[in-house]
Amino acid sequence: MQKLEFESSWDKTISNKDRQKIEVIFLETSQSSNRGIQLTPLWQAFNHKGELLVTALIHNFTMHSYSFQNTKLRYIEADKVTIEHSFTLPSFSIQARCSMPWTFIFPNEKLDKKLSLENGLLEII
Repeated sequence: MQKLEFESSWDKTISNKDRQKIEVIFLETSQSSNRGIQLTPLWQAFNHKGELLVTALIHNFTMHSYSFQNTKLRYIEADKVTIEHSFTLPSFSIQARCSMPWTFIFPNEKLDKKLSLENGLLEII
């Protein structure tokens, strides 16, 4: 059975509204036949630096812990890849059969065009 976990700094600072939204989406997406890693975007925004922030629920449906070590992700809108970037998450891993929210920050110098920030997809390359 899939379990929802929050990284400790998230657990301390997340708003009740955002926590509830994540819990609802977790319940909707945690029953998958997928046996790998799945990313479910929660919301997207630009920060004050013009960087793209994509908050996603990372589902680890495997039987092993998973770490993002120089893992290349792509953000897709309207069936077009808009940006790719490699990520290494801090010193933790997502345990087997667990899901965890995380915000991926894509640098603004790699953004190709204006984004709608609607119906975006995030995938591991």
